[in-house]
Amino acid sequence: MSHESVRVRFAPSPTGALHIGGVRTALYNYLFAKAHGGELLLRIEDTDSQRFVPGAEAYIIEALEWLGIRFDEGVSYGGDCGPYRQSERRDIYRKYVQQLLDAGKAYIAFDTPEELEEKRKTVANFQYDATTRTSMRNSLVLPREEVDALIAGGAQYVVRFLVTPDVEVEVDDMIRGRVTFNSSVLDDKVLYKSADDLPTYHLANIVDDHLMRITHVIRGEEWLPSAPLHVLLYEAFGWRDTMPRFAHLALLLKPEGNGKLSKRDGDRLGFPVFPLRWVDPKTGEVSSGYRESGYLPEAVVNFVALLGWNPGNDHEEVMSMDELIRYFRIEKCSKAGAKFDYEKGKWFNHHYIQTSSNERLAALLRPSLEAAGITFDADYVARAIALTKERAQTLPELEEQIAYFFTAPTAYDEKTVKKRWKEDSAAQLTELAALLATQPEDLPSEATEEVVKAWIEEKGYGLGAVMNCFRLALVGAAKGPHLFDITALLGRGETLQRLQRAIEVLG
Repeated sequence: MSHESVRVRFAPSPTGALHIGGVRTALYNYLFAKAHGGELLLRIEDTDSQRFVPGAEAYIIEALEWLGIRFDEGVSYGGDCGPYRQSERRDIYRKYVQQLLDAGKAYIAFDTPEELEEKRKTVANFQYDATTRTSMRNSLVLPREEVDALIAGGAQYVVRFLVTPDVEVEVDDMIRGRVTFNSSVLDDKVLYKSADDLPTYHLANIVDDHLMRITHVIRGEEWLPSAPLHVLLYEAFGWRDTMPRFAHLALLLKPEGNGKLSKRDGDRLGFPVFPLRWVDPKTGEVSSGYRESGYLPEAVVNFVALLGWNPGNDHEEVMSMDELIRYFRIEKCSKAGAKFDYEKGKWFNHHYIQTSSNERLAALLRPSLEAAGITFDADYVARAIALTKERAQTLPELEEQIAYFFTAPTAYDEKTVKKRWKEDSAAQLTELAALLATQPEDLPSEATEEVVKAWIEEKGYGLGAVMNCFRLALVGAAKGPHLFDITALLGRGETLQRLQRAIEVLG
């Protein structure tokens, strides 16, 4: 297959926030497309009208844009294969439903939900298939006249796929190799519902993948049981030669214990499972997001890319999007589930904070600083970040690290006061203030340090005794970068004010 012919799609359902597992699926589709010089398409699979959630589609698009996963065509991008929302393609699907009916590959069923529920109660492991379909109310057993009369009378119905039993169906999976299923495990899936005049996922995605010229389908492991049905549908339409190749990604697993990663795991252990903050429009429940939790998009991408894939050959773990594209091979994805190591996500974010420019980080902190009533000075904030960012794993942590550069302490850490503030501390800091008042306004770091240390030595004061109280006065706690880098940024006036306040408060 030539590189130019590769076309893949990400096709989420707008039923809520985009889970981090969906982010990984979108990312792998993006990396695969770009690695092969191909195209990535965004399709919204909204045929399940009962589960549609307002705002979910816009959320998905915004999340992927933030992560740098951009599409060549699709919803909000345009293209020549639209419309790209399945709910807008009713007329297209009707034609293919009728094609299957005319060819005897599908049939009409009138069984009500109540009738089906009664069957499940009376028949163990009930499945609508070759062994039960002849005892149900459908066009395979009802006279043609009765079928036509029911439809004309407005009876609701579904169209089911006619699965031939005991047929070996082979799925060629790019990750798992050849996987064989017996068709007897399949039920006669519903392909279309008259109630909302929409197809189900199974029909819609086959028709859309064919018409949109999709060459490879990369999706979650949960869709693997549907793969044989999709192969049979391609054959029923006579499209076997254009059937895309499949790749089913292994699950993301809980950080602790067994099972699939869920939102409850994130709530319990304190990490997001969504890319952006999500407010449920029905319940008002707020779920945290990686963006609002202070993660950089490139850190999330790097972290997620390595959940179930690695390039091998002893490559560095830290990779830019361009490097991920260069090294990505779908065949190197693991068949086994990947444990969600959220601490590793913090590690990646710490790295990308360290390697980001101070100016970029300042711009990212600007909204929250201004919301806190701080007059934003880009150069000043960038200088504060330069002194403190090596300690921060997230942007909120970084903001906390620089907070004292903007607001003088109003209280002092009790443990530090008890340990460091002695009877003569106030007198020593009063002398220190008098000394600093004679120094240049900007208190240059190295020069000020020399002057202060010489004064301490001359007076015979203990270096630690003075310096620890000096830090306490400026910061309010025993933390922060090099002391004289702090004074250089605060300047002489602010430094003297903080010294005076500590002397007055602590005595």
